[in-house]
Amino acid sequence: MLIFSYILLTYAFAIGSANAVPSHKPSADLPTVVLDNATFIGSSDGAIDKFFGISFALPPTGNLRFRLPEPAGPYNGTHNATNFGLSCPQQSQDIFQEADIPNLATALGIPREEPAPGEGEDCESPSYVMTCLSLMKDTLGLNLNVWAPSGAQSNANLSVFVVRIIRGFEDGSNSADDGGTIVQRSIELGEPIIYVSMNYRHSAFGFLASKEVEDAGVGNLGLWDQRQALRWVQKYIGVFGGNATRVTIGGESAGAMSTALQMVTNGGNTEGLFRGAFMSSGAPIPVGNITHGQKYYDALVDETGCAGEADTLECLRNVPYDELKAAVDKSPNQYSTQALNLAWLPRTDGKFLTAPPLHLVLNGSVANVPFINGNCDDEGTAFSLPSALKLDIQTDDQFVAWMTETYFPTVPENRLNELFTLYPDDPAQGSPFDTGNRNRLTRQYKRMAALQGDLGFQAPRRFFLQQRSGKQDSWAYLFKGKKSTPFLGSYHSSDVPSYFGPGDLTDYLINFVNHLDPNGRNVEIEWPKYDNTSLNLLTLTGNSAPYHLNITLDDFRVDGMNLLTNLSLDYPL
Repeated sequence: MLIFSYILLTYAFAIGSANAVPSHKPSADLPTVVLDNATFIGSSDGAIDKFFGISFALPPTGNLRFRLPEPAGPYNGTHNATNFGLSCPQQSQDIFQEADIPNLATALGIPREEPAPGEGEDCESPSYVMTCLSLMKDTLGLNLNVWAPSGAQSNANLSVFVVRIIRGFEDGSNSADDGGTIVQRSIELGEPIIYVSMNYRHSAFGFLASKEVEDAGVGNLGLWDQRQALRWVQKYIGVFGGNATRVTIGGESAGAMSTALQMVTNGGNTEGLFRGAFMSSGAPIPVGNITHGQKYYDALVDETGCAGEADTLECLRNVPYDELKAAVDKSPNQYSTQALNLAWLPRTDGKFLTAPPLHLVLNGSVANVPFINGNCDDEGTAFSLPSALKLDIQTDDQFVAWMTETYFPTVPENRLNELFTLYPDDPAQGSPFDTGNRNRLTRQYKRMAALQGDLGFQAPRRFFLQQRSGKQDSWAYLFKGKKSTPFLGSYHSSDVPSYFGPGDLTDYLINFVNHLDPNGRNVEIEWPKYDNTSLNLLTLTGNSAPYHLNITLDDFRVDGMNLLTNLSLDYPL
């Protein structure tokens, strides 16, 4: 989450009415594909054909704001698919600003995050209109990108990796990663794949939560967007040379959590949309009913002048974009003092999620597909650093008060006493783990990082793997690289280059997409499956790539994580 890239995005829209069977139409100059009666013109570097900014759903603007996605198409006309599409609205946040330490980035050697220049519901914000129109490109609010081996024909039968890259359900873009890196490596291995990256609504635009939202049946819109993108892949990926029956879904952070939620929805019925899943730093999350977001919804209603309206949801649909965006930006974000207790995230809505995700796992509502699930060792550090510094949490009482108010306001005191005993005020047991008394930013910082990392990431991953043990093939990894990063250690997202690389896990990932088994061509060591008798973790260590790979056991902090899981089941956020 700490290293980002943004691309200037552009605007134009065309949807036709004719319907035709998808076909492939190669070009001598630029790669082209025909979808319905439309020609999409892409670009190529000689090895990889790229088609960017293709709409999979209508722009969620006007009357479509806060409604389920409407499929795009049938397409007609000619479309420039050489530029990334528009990013969905980004919730404003800056870890360094929130912590009131603007020079922290330089001190830690981490690039500062810059705002995305091309965001909006559909380039609708006045500040972007002239830029977008002047560039005269085809881009849409809900769009996806395709990287495919050059010249792949419709009978190529290639496996497909569909990725979602969003940070904390708050910000991010499908232009932030380069699918060409993985496709190029797959070509080198002699088993090429196709890579698809989607965007979807996030923050309040995709995860508005309240009784009003529940009654209207429009919760978890971001997850519905993802589902619609997967349906688009089923319909059209054959045009690019892909096999719609060989789709693996995956992502990092919120993208991984989304992948897990796509596995537990619909009673575990995939509808044939995917056959495997890859999750980095994310699993089914410990959230409760959608009404738990009521206070954030009410604040949004107040900020936009919709208080007192008979239908506040309809009022929010009609608020000018800039006003709504400014109100959303006032919501707590992942780097605020609320940390991982996010304002806007998936919640149980009775439709997409019929019960809390952890309960769905317990009830067996899980897609029976092979999956990989991994974590960084120090998942909680990046989210603890701003709170530790801004609140100056130093004493045991301050720590207990903050943790209770933030995550466990309804949990009985005796159960919390046990939890805080298992996560003691001892920096040697804190995160970054295995660094002794070093990295003690504040007295309680490493304790905060250990507990938050286990609550939000490690415990859900272990719970998911252990619940599915013996029911479906699964593999797990632990990234312990970059431990020397000051105060952060093996921080959240530090493993991303290892699989989106080329890195130590890239070939394992390509093997998995192709064969539903990470073992195979060009792997350094055999990666054994995870089950409750072996608890195998493929573990990466070292301060820089290439990392050392070995097999360790998922047997750390067992009592603490078990209690966190039980609390999450009984008192979901």
